[in-house]
Amino acid sequence: MATVLAFRHEQSCTTRLDMLDVPRRPKALKAPHHSVVSLRLLVDSALRLAPGLVLTLSIAVAAFGLHKLPLLSAISPMMPAVLLGVTLHHTTKLPNWMDAGLEFSQRRLLRLAIILLGLQLTFTEVAQLGVIGLLILAATLGFTFVFTVRLARVLKVEARLAQLIAAGTAVCGASAVVAANAVVGGEEEDVTYAVACVTIYGTIAMFAYPVLPGLLHLNSSEFGFWAGASIHEIAQVVAASFGESQVAGEMGTVAKLSRVMMLAPLVIGLDFLARRDAGNRNISTRTLRASAIPWFVVGFIVAVGINSLVAISAELKSHLMILTTFLLTAALAAMGMHTDLARLRTRGFRPALVGALACLFVAVFSLTAIKLLI
Repeated sequence: MATVLAFRHEQSCTTRLDMLDVPRRPKALKAPHHSVVSLRLLVDSALRLAPGLVLTLSIAVAAFGLHKLPLLSAISPMMPAVLLGVTLHHTTKLPNWMDAGLEFSQRRLLRLAIILLGLQLTFTEVAQLGVIGLLILAATLGFTFVFTVRLARVLKVEARLAQLIAAGTAVCGASAVVAANAVVGGEEEDVTYAVACVTIYGTIAMFAYPVLPGLLHLNSSEFGFWAGASIHEIAQVVAASFGESQVAGEMGTVAKLSRVMMLAPLVIGLDFLARRDAGNRNISTRTLRASAIPWFVVGFIVAVGINSLVAISAELKSHLMILTTFLLTAALAAMGMHTDLARLRTRGFRPALVGALACLFVAVFSLTAIKLLI
């Protein structure tokens, strides 16, 4: 009987609440599954990046096509990509929804390309140069970088632009410029100017070096090492050294790739200096982390380790090198689309003079070291 009365009382209370229009607690909505949310975010990100990414990749394809032309085959496709990007920037108003893809190309694709560059080298190949060979490469890199930065200071060239020209001259051309800029933080105009310098002077060296072995009394091995130690781009070294002989070509390639591996300590050093300067100036816009090693440099070293432990076929390495160059080309196309020619002209002629004298210095210093020590 008591149970029946309790049930009627509960019904009565419920009816009164309904009459008073008191809202009931809604049932909890079922949360979407985690995988569904992740997929949705992935699709949204892809749609946001797609327009700018497709544009930069299209410019990279066009630059590779121009690279096939007889008059442009000696120049890396990176330079036409920059010029196409700059032209597009000054002839077309790009919509804001392109920005995310352009930023992705300029940063993420660049870092991926630097990591892939490590798959072209093994620690065994580096060891083949011997202690003397490695010391010559390290000394050439260090003294060239310091000379370029000090000369730029004398000529009143902006420090970040000077560091980019120094990195490109001392290590591996345009690849080193864009890698160094990841920690130096120069403007797009600085990157474009530095890339133009190292491309032009490296191309001049590529054509000039093959006529010099007889005049300088260099044998094939010495000439190949000199080319690898002083010419800017990998492709330029290959063209110049293999044009002399097979022995020179093989030595030049190993020396150049060993020089590329020194990009890692250079970028780490530049990153350390940038963080130290930021700390001294109490800059709060950038959080100073405990580790001074950029993640893409770690990836580069790991890639060298993988290539040292796992046998990668020459054919696959060739395809990976093409992919690496393509990604760098896309990154530079994005930088070109952020480059203002009016601001580029304000850099003047002095940085170009710095690049020319730095190119001459790296050639003379490395040649002197080879003559004295090898």
